[in-house]
Amino acid sequence: MNELFVKRGTPQTSSLLGEAAALRWLAEAETAGGMPTAKVVSASDTELVECQVKPGPATRHAADCVGAALAITHATGAPWWGAPPAGWQGSYFIAHTATPTVGEADAPSSWGAFFAEWRIMPYLRLAADARALDSNEVAVFERVAERLKSGDFEAPQPAMLSAAGIEVARIHGDLWSGNLLWSSAPANPVGAVLIDPMAHGGHAETDLAMLALFGCPYLDRIMAAYDEASSLAYGWRDRIALHQLAPLLHHCALFGRSYAAQALAAAKPYV
Repeated sequence: MNELFVKRGTPQTSSLLGEAAALRWLAEAETAGGMPTAKVVSASDTELVECQVKPGPATRHAADCVGAALAITHATGAPWWGAPPAGWQGSYFIAHTATPTVGEADAPSSWGAFFAEWRIMPYLRLAADARALDSNEVAVFERVAERLKSGDFEAPQPAMLSAAGIEVARIHGDLWSGNLLWSSAPANPVGAVLIDPMAHGGHAETDLAMLALFGCPYLDRIMAAYDEASSLAYGWRDRIALHQLAPLLHHCALFGRSYAAQALAAAKPYV
């Protein structure tokens, strides 16, 4: 019998139904070889019950498997930029800050418009309200947002999506290394499991940039295996910091000026 893991919260501070929908949405890729996800047992406004993930060591082989499987998950696609998981709509909450998804009627026409209007600017307003950034620093990110909206940083999705005519990837949305659990469970063919998603329709490079933000075991192996399975667009390394701007601004909103210098350094190449 599986051991259970239980998360509790309130609708004002947690999005447990959204997290459950996100896990199920990402899990749709598993039958095609996509990333395993934590299995949802039940979910309500106040409680999310999942099967406990059996931990295991990070290995080179597992990292290779993660890269290839993540490419398949992304290629499952999403209907529009910012689209929420099927069967749910709303915002994901972390420490009283909201990360919105986008309804179809409000769907942006490009990744740059989505990333600027629905990620950079909401987090920037929160960071400014928290006095993590002064007015001159806020102006730096506003310039980057304008360039994003104008299309300066548009790039094709990885090859697996492009070949299938899929414009929008199905992404985890908060894929820092802590949300990639290495697992030694015999039934897990990959050796890792996705947890705690803020899944939505986005650019595949966002998940890869998030893995790189705070460090991840065998990151080079993950990236190489991903690129082999689904070739990344030219210049993808030069866009890593661009995709990291949203989580860095989110950290400014949550933790104050301790992340301001890192966020500003990341923004500098794109002003």
